[in-house]
Amino acid sequence: MAALWLTILTAGLLTFLTRLSFIALFGRWQPPDWLRQALRFVPPAVLSAIIFPEVLMRDGALAVQADNFRLVAALVAALVAWRTRNVFLTIGSGMAVLYLLQWLR
Repeated sequence: MAALWLTILTAGLLTFLTRLSFIALFGRWQPPDWLRQALRFVPPAVLSAIIFPEVLMRDGALAVQADNFRLVAALVAALVAWRTRNVFLTIGSGMAVLYLLQWLR
């Protein structure tokens, strides 16, 4: 049990130090415009890398059929995000659609 807590604390500390290093670096150094523009694409790229495999893959294969409830929920959430620009409403609608479809199954 102690090894688990040590692992959690170490991972937290490393995450904190990694983020702090960027905050401290950008507080003292002004990056070039091309780097600043490139860094704007990092969050969408990371989120896409996390979300798309969960939504589009099932059992190691591409699943773009209507019976893929995660895909349907993601499409509804994308529509809500596009129309409302509200993060909480987007997450809530996607979760509600997913849970409703799984319950109706």
